[in-house]
Amino acid sequence: MAQHLAQPTATPALPAKLPLKAVAPWAVFFGILMLVLLYFVGAEQGATSVINGTGVHEWVHDARHLLGFPCH
Repeated sequence: MAQHLAQPTATPALPAKLPLKAVAPWAVFFGILMLVLLYFVGAEQGATSVINGTGVHEWVHDARHLLGFPCH
């Protein structure tokens, strides 16, 4: 009994190239968003407080400890 091996005849499809101009605005947006989130988790309610009170501190309290920021 002869076994036949199938040989690929078509070339594999290459992924489409994504232009840098399409990615750059999203990368900048998410980079700024991450910096703002890092500020609120790491520095808000400290010497550079933007929002008065302890509301932000209470919302991100566990995230501060998880990321290694001291808060009390």
